[in-house]
Amino acid sequence: MNNLRTISKVIEPQYAMEGAGVLLRRSIAPRASNEFDPFLLFDHFAFNDPVEGPIRGFPMHPHRGIETVTYMLEGSVNHRDSLGNSGLIGPGDVQWMTSGRGILHEEMPRRGPTGNIYGFQLWVNLPARLKMGQPRYQEVNAATIPCYERDGIRIRVVAGTVGGVTGPVQEIAASPLYLDLALDPGAEWTQPVEPGHTALAYVFEGEGVFSGETVQAVNLIEFADGDHVQIKTENSAVRFMLFAGAPFREAIVPYGPFVMNTVEEIQQTLQDLRNGTFVK
Repeated sequence: MNNLRTISKVIEPQYAMEGAGVLLRRSIAPRASNEFDPFLLFDHFAFNDPVEGPIRGFPMHPHRGIETVTYMLEGSVNHRDSLGNSGLIGPGDVQWMTSGRGILHEEMPRRGPTGNIYGFQLWVNLPARLKMGQPRYQEVNAATIPCYERDGIRIRVVAGTVGGVTGPVQEIAASPLYLDLALDPGAEWTQPVEPGHTALAYVFEGEGVFSGETVQAVNLIEFADGDHVQIKTENSAVRFMLFAGAPFREAIVPYGPFVMNTVEEIQQTLQDLRNGTFVK
């Protein structure tokens, strides 16, 4: 590894309102420009401010053509869908949902013992050949997510491999790396990343030196191409999500909760919803 990925952009998340009045921090939103291919959206949600009033959530809504990845830190999310699935995503759990040709689902948050709800949602694109495939879930319990630990470094491996430790999420078209990394003060870590893959880091606690540049929470980092990223800490600890994946390099047409490849496919999606043929 001799090609360090430098920082090409630091993005400050913007507040957005989604679902039934959920306030969240959004770093990436689906756009036709598809600049973070294969990643479409990254939201950081927290329901920890009493002025928000009663907790609202995301009532039954459709998805087609994408994968949604929910990662909980505190609190939980009750989910159910049009296929008859239901369950609870608790602290440290991950749900990797492949919507394929279509799914209707509901996500309703619940506070944890501290009164907080805290987590992330990532949207990953599907290539054209898989957009109309069968919906499926990979539900990953916190206890089954392996952790790589070494000298003040803790890495929860959701997808991809770190130091011989491979995450439980498998068979995803974008061949993703999805990691939760925590470094104590005075630590250093080098993470290989496949050349040509899009690589992003979301710093949500503390501050670290990423490829020679200090970045504080809360910010999203986009890395230039290369074969590894390097993170150091000085007097502060840092915690961040690192995600990388293979771009599909296909034109996309995002429309609300749908991401297809053509306007005609979006029109067909809306027609399927009206006709009651969206879910099979």
